[in-house]
Amino acid sequence: MGRKLLLEHINVPGINTFAVYREKGGYRSVEKALKTMSPDDVVEEVKKSGLRGRGGAGFPTGMKWSFLAKPEGVPRYLVCNGDESEPGTFKDRYLMTHIPHALIEGMIVSSYALGANTSYIYIRGEMMPQIRIIENAIAEAKAAGFLGKNILGTGYDLEIYVQPGGGAYICGEETALLESLEGKRGNPRIKPPFPAVAGLYGCPTVVNNVESIAATVPIVNDGGEEYAKIGIERSTGTKLISASGNLVKPGVYEIEMGLPVEEFIYSDEYCGGIANGKKLKAVVAGGSSVPILPANLITTTINGNPRLMTYESLADGGFVSGTAMGSGGFIAFDEDQCIVRNTYNYTRFYRHESCGQCSPCREGTGWMEKILYKIEYGKGTMEDVDLLWEIQRKIEGNTICPLGDAAAWPVAAAIRHFRDEFEWHILNPQESQTRNYGLAHYADPLVPVTE
Repeated sequence: MGRKLLLEHINVPGINTFAVYREKGGYRSVEKALKTMSPDDVVEEVKKSGLRGRGGAGFPTGMKWSFLAKPEGVPRYLVCNGDESEPGTFKDRYLMTHIPHALIEGMIVSSYALGANTSYIYIRGEMMPQIRIIENAIAEAKAAGFLGKNILGTGYDLEIYVQPGGGAYICGEETALLESLEGKRGNPRIKPPFPAVAGLYGCPTVVNNVESIAATVPIVNDGGEEYAKIGIERSTGTKLISASGNLVKPGVYEIEMGLPVEEFIYSDEYCGGIANGKKLKAVVAGGSSVPILPANLITTTINGNPRLMTYESLADGGFVSGTAMGSGGFIAFDEDQCIVRNTYNYTRFYRHESCGQCSPCREGTGWMEKILYKIEYGKGTMEDVDLLWEIQRKIEGNTICPLGDAAAWPVAAAIRHFRDEFEWHILNPQESQTRNYGLAHYADPLVPVTE
């Protein structure tokens, strides 16, 4: 049984309330940080922990904090990204729903470390129940003296505000989130300047994911070095995984970094295998924007090593034979699923969510959607597959924000690993409307993968 740091008390009745959360040791990190540590001490512990951003980018959190500019007389802000708009990801919503005070406690500790006296939690507008839960948790913490003026008599002041988002995928990108928070259209900003220098209202700002902020609590409680002992390599600590798709037991799991992917999929402790006795065909390991991998490459690297749930192991092989941890949105596809239809659905989503600032993304996502529609509905040609490949290449790396990459990578990976399925759709237009391609070779022994 893996160690639980965030979900240890998830099944305790009333853990969503301040009283029960406090009884289970909640807010100890606030007392420790504010009374016995300096802000720099907290930053140093987070650095020692090796914590990496849990929203998708995986950038070292402590290093990100250390970039924050500290000009005299200028306020600093901490903004929590609770937008969670990546398809296949729902672990932040789960955390906010069931243990809201874990986020509030992490917000207080993190705000103290950054010297922020005003902080914001930006939550996706569709999550109205979670917005109310978090607002109630803030009120409870304030009533208990953990928020407001002179917290615990330490002289530190902090107010936390909840801001509903407009429900745009693009607002998961931190500068678009800040634009939205300021009351403007959620378009990404050109960088530099980076938010650490000129973020919210032009002031130094740190934007962190819900899980990243909650993870600071065990780091402060137990020390960064203890946290770093969990996991392997540069993937330290635990990670929340949103498991969905054709699994026996979909849900949110907290795993220790380094867990074998095969164990995560098939063990009774986690997902329990593929539902209905089917075979595994493919997996999207980190949310819809990361490359999809066939069954034989998600459990084993191209070099024959077991694939692990870490940033390094999932990325082994680059995007030719690897994928990415991303936000931990783990989606499993069984032998009956259609990769062409899935890729079309993803592309349709990204076309809809493009903000339109950059021509490659604005035009390219629309073109890819139209071509994939043709292939899926029996009107495609062989040239369409090559055209798709060229379009995604022209999008990747040519946009202000990562949405262009997020739209390109699923298409590239689908063609790279499942090209025969696209060609089958084209060569069998009528049959493809009545049945799916099936498993084919996707669970066969590995052969070297080339570009």
